[in-house]
Amino acid sequence: MIPLAIQPTPRLQATYLPDEYGFAWWGVPDIPSTMSTAGLPAGRMTTTRLVVPDGETLNVEDVDVCVTDLTTTAQCLSALTRVRHLDDSARAWRTASRFTLRPRTRRGRDADEAFAEVAATLPPAGHAVPTPDGTAIPTAGALIARFRTDLDTAEQLHTGQVQADLRPYQAHGVSWLRERVRDDGGAVLADDMGLGKTLQVIALLATYPAARPHLVVCPTSLLGNWARELQRFAPHMEVLRYHGSARRLPDDLPAGTVVLTSYPLLRSDHGAQDDSSDPSGLTSRRWDMAVFDEAQQLKNPTSQVTRAAVDVDATARIIMTGTPVENNLDELWSLFSVAVPQVLGTRPRFRTRFATPIRQRQSRTAAARLSDTIAPYMLRRTKGEVALELPERLDSTVICGLTPAQRTLYRDAVTAAFTTGFHTGAGRSGQILTLLTSLKQICNHPDQYLRKDDPNQHPDHHADRYVDRSAKFDRVAEMVDEIVAAREYTLIFTQYRAMGEILAAGLAEQLGCDPLPFLHGGLPAAERDEMVRRFQEDEDAPPVLILSLRAAGFGLNLTRASHVIHYDRWWNPAVEEQATARAHRIGQKNRLSVHTLVVGGTFEDYIEKMHRAKKGLADAVTGDDSAELTSMSDEELRDVLELKETY
Repeated sequence: MIPLAIQPTPRLQATYLPDEYGFAWWGVPDIPSTMSTAGLPAGRMTTTRLVVPDGETLNVEDVDVCVTDLTTTAQCLSALTRVRHLDDSARAWRTASRFTLRPRTRRGRDADEAFAEVAATLPPAGHAVPTPDGTAIPTAGALIARFRTDLDTAEQLHTGQVQADLRPYQAHGVSWLRERVRDDGGAVLADDMGLGKTLQVIALLATYPAARPHLVVCPTSLLGNWARELQRFAPHMEVLRYHGSARRLPDDLPAGTVVLTSYPLLRSDHGAQDDSSDPSGLTSRRWDMAVFDEAQQLKNPTSQVTRAAVDVDATARIIMTGTPVENNLDELWSLFSVAVPQVLGTRPRFRTRFATPIRQRQSRTAAARLSDTIAPYMLRRTKGEVALELPERLDSTVICGLTPAQRTLYRDAVTAAFTTGFHTGAGRSGQILTLLTSLKQICNHPDQYLRKDDPNQHPDHHADRYVDRSAKFDRVAEMVDEIVAAREYTLIFTQYRAMGEILAAGLAEQLGCDPLPFLHGGLPAAERDEMVRRFQEDEDAPPVLILSLRAAGFGLNLTRASHVIHYDRWWNPAVEEQATARAHRIGQKNRLSVHTLVVGGTFEDYIEKMHRAKKGLADAVTGDDSAELTSMSDEELRDVLELKETY
């Protein structure tokens, strides 16, 4: 007789998913039913990539799993007495939960020894989450350490007066920051724009035991936003705005106080310290945590503001940036020199190890080594990965024409430039950029070009002054009419102060209202803050907000808008993405329509094609499109710039 093989009963396997801030349950045909029978909490069914054994090999496969919340699951596992439905992996996580949640074993040598024993019993299924490249899984000890930190962070968030329900990826971000601050003294938080980097850092500041005050440095336009977010999410924290002519830093700032200041003030205070022994400046104080928001401001390692940031005396440093795709190698080194300088070393050493091999020899080995080196210290999540609940975003290109006046001005500008000719060397680039600026202004509106950016030359704005003079302006006026009639709100971005003034006055005349609000760098910070607050909150606020691309292209929350209009094109598409992210971010409840205006038959067509080619290249270094134009021969450049009659 041949004995029948006895098949083992399938049991629930458990894998901790740090990025999800929860557990994945798998390994049985009917996962929800088995979990309910075992007394485990309900979760959501999804598919995730796990490392699954197949005989002697391990394969990365898409597995149907049920994902459950970290805190709820740990509490449930800790109290669980019946384990017959659980695999060895789930039983090990049950033991880890009990050790973590029992006060008598949470501290000291006994706890560490207990967790080491759990790690020794954790089978591969218990830590089967693969690395991003799919080539490895974390060790059992590393994942259990991550679990302990995450569970402790969850408790701190619950008891630390953080007035927000963090999404799983945000809670994971706070835990990750706590670990990096504790172990390495710094980190780079590089989440995609709109995913709540500010909330994550506020939660960190609110829950981390502080021995001294904290310092937050941001663009001037974001001081009000930081103050509002701190009041909203951590109202128990003391906040001091160090800004304006009457600014003063008291000598006896309590530990945990958050001091808000701007990059210009950091730079000026640092410069003053070079010539004074006054100990009241920002870089002469000792801080607990120093946070640098919109850290693109620090991408030049030789700039005074970057040197000032390096000189800030802080126990830990957090860099926040949503646009790492813009960072070339020197810029990347500059950010790390502020956050965690020990990681990339000195600039000459960095160039020898990474920059020179990558730039000159396109060394894949050096590029991979650089990626591996910075990965533990930089956290980057995209909207497509974690913010699946964000409403749909619809992008469209709106092709506009030119009025007869615009056509004449455009042709005359091109003809005059090529008749005069361009210099050679550095002078050539300057002349070409001047021509490109003139052509952009002509495409925008003849008044912008003829006024030479003087917003005071024509104080008597009237609607008929603008209508039928610029085809682009007329198209925007039509779009705004439709948007307002639908009772929706819109943001209009322009890179020019003069064009913003034209839009604010001309569209207001059309809508029959007071001049529309125009947020630009020339306004006091308090006035900009009030514009943002009113647009977001007031029922009687104008439904259109016009913004300078540079002054308002980052950091602000403008989720009331369901439309974004890019009136003119910036050379770098990442800057436009930053601006769009003011509305397409956490908190947006409506489908967002993004309209990009392009004047057909002009050089804007060429810029549009280059932008489309660069979208989605997350691993590429996005440069300045104007540099490509300035490097062309006269013949190539004229072919791009001359007006095409097909439109």
